[in-house]
Amino acid sequence: MEKRLENLSMNPLRLIRRLYDWVLSWADKRFGSWALAILSFAEASFFPIPPDPLLIALCLGSRTRSFYFALVCSVASVLGGLAGYAIGIYAFGTIGQSILDWYDAQDMYLAIQGHYADHGFLYVFLAGFTPIPYKIFTIAAGVFELALVPFILASAVSRSARFFLVAGAIYLFGEPIKAFIDRWFNLLTIVFAILLVGGFLLIKMMLHPA
Repeated sequence: MEKRLENLSMNPLRLIRRLYDWVLSWADKRFGSWALAILSFAEASFFPIPPDPLLIALCLGSRTRSFYFALVCSVASVLGGLAGYAIGIYAFGTIGQSILDWYDAQDMYLAIQGHYADHGFLYVFLAGFTPIPYKIFTIAAGVFELALVPFILASAVSRSARFFLVAGAIYLFGEPIKAFIDRWFNLLTIVFAILLVGGFLLIKMMLHPA
């Protein structure tokens, strides 16, 4: 019984691991770069799986092309962010609201509602660089009518910084990075969740300073 309970408690991590392995499997396909672009685009507007694992796998497969893959990832992600922006403007009542509900992000959406005019650029930048779901803030940027140029600038700088940092690490250190991820995957997943919560807390502190 105790073993069964332990297995049940590990199910979320196992599910995440399976999704991670599924994403990595695309690195061995002929159209890996296209898969990276599609995943990056989708993750910025609605899809839950980040492109980082596939970016890492592709960079490991061809380290000399690491920065090319980072560029593909960055451009596609910014375009996906614009798709999220469009969802916020034109389809929030249907698609956008469903995405917020799926991520249980309604409270966060309401919390930032009255502050987007002043802090929208910073919100998009933080979400683009950190584990905070970027898609929530791209959609919110459309709903709250953040100016398009600051939105694109925040997205381009934060997404490029994140993906080129990953690609640079692979270019410099190579296979040990993947070995480290594989060995400490469960711990890294927990750390990722902590960073996610910490990102939301940071935004709340910005909204309601002491």
